[in-house]
Amino acid sequence: MTSDAPDRIDAGLRGRPDSLRHRIYADLRSRLQRCTVAPDERLIDLDVARAYGTSRMPAREALLQLVHEGYLVGTTRGFMVPRLSRDDVRDIFEVRRLLEPRAAALAARDLSPGQERELRRALDAARTALDADDAEGLIVANIAFRGAWLSAVRNRRLAATIARFVDQVQTVRLETLRDPAVRRTVVEGLEGIFDAFARRDAVAAADRITAFIVTAEQSFFARQRAGSAPAETTRKAADV
Repeated sequence: MTSDAPDRIDAGLRGRPDSLRHRIYADLRSRLQRCTVAPDERLIDLDVARAYGTSRMPAREALLQLVHEGYLVGTTRGFMVPRLSRDDVRDIFEVRRLLEPRAAALAARDLSPGQERELRRALDAARTALDADDAEGLIVANIAFRGAWLSAVRNRRLAATIARFVDQVQTVRLETLRDPAVRRTVVEGLEGIFDAFARRDAVAAADRITAFIVTAEQSFFARQRAGSAPAETTRKAADV
């Protein structure tokens, strides 16, 4: 475990295995989404338990849940971030192109005023990160923006499936956002998506999400061809 993992869990959660497991799961998933787990880092259940001040069982259950959802893989020496081939990444993008436009259309139809405010806050955070040349801040804002519109999708199975597939190609964001020009393109894409949601325009929301996904895929593979990313495998993690 790295130093940014909490040294302990809240006292009120002690003795409640389900709450402990969920806290550890949520914190580790957030780290994986933000790409703060190194590709060669091994997560050992005893080390995780020690970092969170709990017993081994809740830590192991949280790690196994992350394996079940595709965030980690088990090895003989702990748990690691999976590596995806180029074909794996292409397959994930294909699934996203099939699912996300429909979900975005549904979200545009059902978006509440509160959810619109969450979207606007995430968009403002993305603009701030762009102005500050803060790639990590843009990643966090991107995650918040996606979470806000997915929360408006009433079909929770659909929303959960999309969230997991998006999280499985976080490297796309990590690689492409190194380029300042791409960061500006991303924020412009978010602005277009927000505009469609704000107008409750289901057709425009679907179209703009599709364009956003296609742009992310093209940018990533262009960088690979240019030698900016590993040739055969890429670290598993999220796009928008």
